[in-house]
Amino acid sequence: MKIRFYPSAHQPPVWLLVIGCLICTTPVVGRQQAEQQQELEQVQQQIKTTERQLKKQQQQLSKAEQLLQQSDRALANASAELRQTEQQLARIEQSGQELNQQQLQLQTELQQQQTQLAAQLKSAYSLGQHDYTRMLLNQQDAGKLERALTYYQYFNRARVKQLAEINKTVLQLEQVKKQLAEQQQQLQTTLTEQQQQQQQLLAVKAEQQTAVSQLQQLLKEQGNQLSYLRQNESSLQTTIDQLRALAERSLELLGLTANKGKLRWPLNGALLQGFGENRQGGMRSRGILIGGTEGNPVQAIADGRVIYADWLKGYGWVIVLDHGEGFMSLYGHNQNILKQPGEQIIAGETIALVGMSGGQANAGLYFEIREKGDAVNPLAWLSKNKG
Repeated sequence: MKIRFYPSAHQPPVWLLVIGCLICTTPVVGRQQAEQQQELEQVQQQIKTTERQLKKQQQQLSKAEQLLQQSDRALANASAELRQTEQQLARIEQSGQELNQQQLQLQTELQQQQTQLAAQLKSAYSLGQHDYTRMLLNQQDAGKLERALTYYQYFNRARVKQLAEINKTVLQLEQVKKQLAEQQQQLQTTLTEQQQQQQQLLAVKAEQQTAVSQLQQLLKEQGNQLSYLRQNESSLQTTIDQLRALAERSLELLGLTANKGKLRWPLNGALLQGFGENRQGGMRSRGILIGGTEGNPVQAIADGRVIYADWLKGYGWVIVLDHGEGFMSLYGHNQNILKQPGEQIIAGETIALVGMSGGQANAGLYFEIREKGDAVNPLAWLSKNKG
């Protein structure tokens, strides 16, 4: 009889223990893997949800920006039409004043001509109102007859000439009266158009305000106003860098250095924000903000040339002047720009109208001075006297 020995009467073989452990731990590992897989799927789902939300936010922001740009353009067009109508109205009124003056002058001339004609008729009557037939039949003295004929012909030519002048004056008066009537009608039509354009301008302003409010509310909800401002500033800096290359071609302009501290202000208004001060969202301003009234003229600070005139994200309608020697001036948030790239500008010339484009809540002018692409404090260059 063979007897088998075990390490212990109560301890199973090692191989049996290993198999038992494997059997016991397999469900635990499986559950952990399943839980990790589930967590991974949840994280992936959250990432997808966040991406969709970000994409939706970007689409909303893009739509708000498009609405703002559209309202800014509509406001600029309405402003331009109203400005043209006002200029046309001024021309009509000036022309009407000239026609009224011409009418008074013609009436005076007509009175003088009528007086002269009356004097001529009186002189002819004193000669006996002779005609050729009566003088010949009377067989007067030849010398006397010749003198009478001479006087007769003289007065007759004078009367014919005077009558022609009177007739011409009367016709001119009638023409002037007709032109005045036409201009009066045109004036009335233009006034009606102006009133309609003013109403349109007010409606577009309301749309612009709505677009600005929507954009600001969206930025507030998304909490990315700082990112938005940084994008706008980056866009502006890129534009400035591109313009520098264009400005370097200008040789006839002498820069701003000689007039530092004496340059005229682009707009006579209160300083709402200084250079380097924190803008809304925490960004430091590279320019200054000057308060104004919508439609007021924005003037060039010095002689220059327009190198940019268009809508720019975050700054609205922007016009940039090259002053030579690496100096540029920038005017933003305008209601409308009145000059085009390439135009030569003299100091004090009106180049734009004050507005609130680009998302500005209140009317005003954003103004920068750049030296070789870098923003400098405009207050160090502008005159202490705003007038």
